[in-house]
Amino acid sequence: MKKLLISLGVLASLHFVHAQTITSKKWQDIFSYNNVLAMKEDNGKIVAATENGIFYYTISTGEITKLSKANGLHEVKISAFDYNPQTKIGLIGYQNGSLDVITPAGITYVVDIPIATGYNGSKKINHISITGDKAIVSVGYGVSIFDLKKKEFGDSALFVSGGVYQASNEATILNNKVYAVTNNGLKTHDLNTTFPVFSTWATEVNGSFTDVDSESTVAFSSSTSVQLLINNTFTTLPQTFTNVQDVVVNGDNIVVADINSVYSYSLTGGLIGNVSIGEECNTATRINSKIFTGTKLSGIKNEERNTFKPDGPYFNDSYKVRIFNENQLLVSSGARVGGFNESIDNPKNPGFYYFNGMEWVYPSYFKGSSTKFNVLDAIADPANPNDIFFTNYSNSPGQGIYKMKYNTTNKDFDFTKLYTVGADGILDRRPVGFAYDDQNNLVADLAYSEGKYPGMAFYDRGTDNFLVRMVTLTSSGMQQPLFNQGLFWIPLPRSNEFLVYDHKQTINTSDDTEYIIHQSNGLPSNSEGTLSVAIDKSGDAWIGTFTGLRILPNAATEIKSNPQLEPIVIEQGGIAEELFKDSQILQIEVDAGNQKWVSVDGGGVYYLSASGEQTLKHFTKENSPLPTNSVTDIKVDKKTGRVYFVTYDGIVTYQGDVGDVTSGFGNVLVYPNPVVYSNFKGKVTIKGLAEKTNIRITDAAGNLVHSAVARSGYYEWDLNNQRGTRVASGIYFVLMTNEDGSDKATAKIAVVN
Repeated sequence: MKKLLISLGVLASLHFVHAQTITSKKWQDIFSYNNVLAMKEDNGKIVAATENGIFYYTISTGEITKLSKANGLHEVKISAFDYNPQTKIGLIGYQNGSLDVITPAGITYVVDIPIATGYNGSKKINHISITGDKAIVSVGYGVSIFDLKKKEFGDSALFVSGGVYQASNEATILNNKVYAVTNNGLKTHDLNTTFPVFSTWATEVNGSFTDVDSESTVAFSSSTSVQLLINNTFTTLPQTFTNVQDVVVNGDNIVVADINSVYSYSLTGGLIGNVSIGEECNTATRINSKIFTGTKLSGIKNEERNTFKPDGPYFNDSYKVRIFNENQLLVSSGARVGGFNESIDNPKNPGFYYFNGMEWVYPSYFKGSSTKFNVLDAIADPANPNDIFFTNYSNSPGQGIYKMKYNTTNKDFDFTKLYTVGADGILDRRPVGFAYDDQNNLVADLAYSEGKYPGMAFYDRGTDNFLVRMVTLTSSGMQQPLFNQGLFWIPLPRSNEFLVYDHKQTINTSDDTEYIIHQSNGLPSNSEGTLSVAIDKSGDAWIGTFTGLRILPNAATEIKSNPQLEPIVIEQGGIAEELFKDSQILQIEVDAGNQKWVSVDGGGVYYLSASGEQTLKHFTKENSPLPTNSVTDIKVDKKTGRVYFVTYDGIVTYQGDVGDVTSGFGNVLVYPNPVVYSNFKGKVTIKGLAEKTNIRITDAAGNLVHSAVARSGYYEWDLNNQRGTRVASGIYFVLMTNEDGSDKATAKIAVVN
């Protein structure tokens, strides 16, 4: 198995795609690996497929490694998987119909399944079964053969009768014969020239069947029964099951994963044994007479109920993230529906996830709760970080603000209190988000106060309650507030307005003042409302709307005297146009160098220069590990430069070049270094710079070859000299001073052409 471990390292760096390479060492995933969909054993190692990635568990050593879109795969939302231990080739199917072929030489992305003319159904890959160098792929229209050597599709059998397509739920190949289970029976056909013709397929057994597998024999199941092929006859096992999740033919035994238990049988149908899992499972396998189960919520589980999986959040559902105490995280799992903070019907009913600096913790309070949760925000009390507040934005019982306390002994949360944020009986005071002021006063903003107004709720530590003040506006909705320069800045998504709230640094609401930005102040005339806000290091407010971006210079002062917002105008091909015109701006984040990360709904994330006039990077799901092109939150760890991108399908991080930028130098780092042209043809990055850095680069003789001024905490040199031509091979010295000359730094760069 050491050979497979080595190949995994290769997989992370070698992948063959129909577009550009989308991963690098700068990316990491923060995915949930709890929900194991399929498993395969390879000489003591279990290869397990989950919603957003694959992980490898070595039974003897406990070693766990993972493979995801952050280090090799090309998609998320895995729906099918199989692996051949003999060839070391795996095949991953996704909900969007694409495939990843995993081999020891790399990963190949197959963009799409072949779609029949007239078929308009789901492209989701329902199931994959590998036999030798062929895989049978089950989809909504029937089955297709995939050649693993050629990495291309062959024949497809379209299960269509009277113009109506039948899905293949699962299919397998044994002795050159295909067995496919459908809602209309077990279908079979030899792999011959008439295979694509549906009328030549035989219905072996009538009924509705969900699972099938083969190796030494064939087994298939409905939700409550399992049948085996014994002496060329299908025989039903005497056991009646509760809800069969999977059937696996595993050498000389058959493993049946029922909803809460796993049963193993001989090839003749004799019961070998059963194991109670204690929770819902998806699949199971038998290795050296021991049962290993792929669960919905705990990764891989053995007979002793020990669990094995990469650490991560409980679910992938994510909406907002907060960073506190340097390396701790709080992730809220709520959602906006149709562009608004509507209550949702998520069957998982997730709450919030907490990373305590060492491991992820999911409060047991949310497990099995009958309360309907839509957690739009969670925040730690700066005065006592073990106290966590979260909002439950809902129109159901249980709506309100919750207080929880982290119990460091059992690594769980204890419920403390539910605050109804207002008069009893007023159900429609829905808390959205939080902010702390500079006196550690907590404020929550409320939507639908009295069913029609926004509101502000201030936490009174003395009475342990919230003081509510309604704001008379046409907007009934609000977004997460931002506190900056003594003011709360609040987007209003249900009216073309923006609220700035002055609480006079107290929780006494009698003297509070509101400032409202309207269309007359420069908001786009065609916008339905405002969605996001950030204040940059120059004191300018960047406001995201449903139809573009607006800037309010010197915001804290200008907001009090008829403010005028400005768009960013850029030149494209000699034509001036507004940046992000008619785009929904979901989130804006400012890094330590005053550059801006901007999330555009459906358009990925843009990394802009401080002024916004230059695009430094543009990440999408097509050219990066982003799970989707709609990123609901962005946070930058100002100390490390690590950027968190939050989506409904999970979280990924990117190691940015801008860390803790101050007037002096940090830990100056140059990379790559040395720069070998045959290996690297990009720019050299110098990071750890001051807010304003004067840079002079000389050759070994002291001749000036390049000079620049960096204003962002890092600088990229294209290795060209003052004349614009590439410098010769040699050692180059980087001499740097900060703005007032009070701090200096040097570095060396080796260039090999």
